[in-house]
This record gives sequence, structure tokens and C-alpha cells, in this order.
Amino acid sequence: MGARPLSLPRRVRCTVRLFLIGVQIAAFAGAASSAPITPSAGNESLAKHLVMLYRKETESSPDRLNPTVQATALALEHELRKRGRSADFRATGQTGILIAGSGVPIDALIADFISGGAEWVSPARHDGGWDLIEGQGSLFHPSYAGVSLGLLHGSQPDALVLCHEPQRPHMRGLPHSAVPDLKTCLETNLQSARLTQPDVIPVGVALNTSKLTVKAAADACKAAEDALGLPCQDPVTMGVGRIVDKLFSCFAS
Repeated sequence: MGARPLSLPRRVRCTVRLFLIGVQIAAFAGAASSAPITPSAGNESLAKHLVMLYRKETESSPDRLNPTVQATALALEHELRKRGRSADFRATGQTGILIAGSGVPIDALIADFISGGAEWVSPARHDGGWDLIEGQGSLFHPSYAGVSLGLLHGSQPDALVLCHEPQRPHMRGLPHSAVPDLKTCLETNLQSARLTQPDVIPVGVALNTSKLTVKAAADACKAAEDALGLPCQDPVTMGVGRIVDKLFSCFAS
């Protein structure tokens, strides 16, 4: 059986998508589907608890945790909704599915269906809202790049947000694989994303600064802004208001 083909004309015509990417990990976002997921109050509390748990457990279980991605996606969802825009977190991993209540475990799919699975989790919508699609391993991580590339292609993003933990010297679990610089990572993701969305643009950077002092966190964000010319914030301690401002300025309609 062949892979499910991407319905590019439908998605380009009907959807606008924001995509969050990462250096060691990745997150993606885009226009929300025609059947948005609205978490109950209980689910929102659970999501906050899980993000807090991730931060606490990062050192002891680094290969199993993805705090920057989910924290960024949930913060963007909250900020967009606060500003009156429809927005929904779309899960592509097991913990994300627990938070959202639905989604697709992208790393459990047969390889031929990864791009189709990414498209399935964010079908076209007509209300001008956004899907916040959870990303997985980095394009630079030898263990996870294949899944990440299929997820990037299937999501067909209109915009990218780069997610990063600045203290990491190497890829998770691979001391011999150095972390690329932010500019190289962003440019590689943009080039890859253009296969299915030629007009994709970057709109921000999200840093996990949980191990930094307040001053060091501010300095790290400024360094990223200077390097990439994009707004940079820690979604947990600083919010994502400036990133959403950039998003709105680029997609005014």
C-alpha cells in the first residue's frame, strides 16, 4: 500500500500554519483545524503540572523529556486565545496526546505515513485560527531526524519558531554529536520546510532558561535576537507576547 499523498492544493488554499522547530528538539505550529480541541479546566491544570514535572526531571531523564517544545506550544495557544484568535495544541507524541486529549503518536507510524499523519492531525480550517503542532527530535539529531523531517514536510508550515535549551553542549544522549548554532539550525529547517511550503518564514525563538540566572537568561535571549533578528523569550518565565506580535505583523490578514 502506498503512502497517503499530501493534498497540497487544499492546504495551501485553506490553511495558515505556525511551526516550532528546535536545535536538539523541535516543535511545530500552524492554522487550527475545522474541529478544534478545547481543553477542559482539568486538562489545562494537568498540562501545567506536566510542564512543571518536566523541568524538575530534566537532569535525571534527559532523553525522555521535551519541556521547551510543549511549554512553547501551550504558551502560544494561551496567548493567541487571550488575543481572541482560535488556537489549538496538536499533539504528535504520547505525553502531548495526554495533554491535548487527542493527536497522533508520530514516531509509531510506518515511515511512509509520517507526512500524512502530520497533515491528518491539522486538517484545513476556515476560521483563521492556528494549530500549534508538537515537534519531536531535531533535524540534527542522528536518532530522530527522519521522523522530524517527515513531520516538518507534512505540517507544511507558514511560520517557524525555533526552540532551544542554550546550556546543552551536545545532542541528547549523544556526547559525540555537537549542537549546531542557532542560525545553521534555523536555515536548515527553513530549507527543508520549503519543499511543501515555499513561503515559510521564521517569527521567533523560544529558550528554556530554567538553569540560568535572571541576568544570564536575559543575555541569552538578547544573543539569540542579535544572531537571528527575531524576538526571543522563555515561554515559561517571559511569556510569548513578542513572538505573537511578530507573528501577527507577518500575517496581518
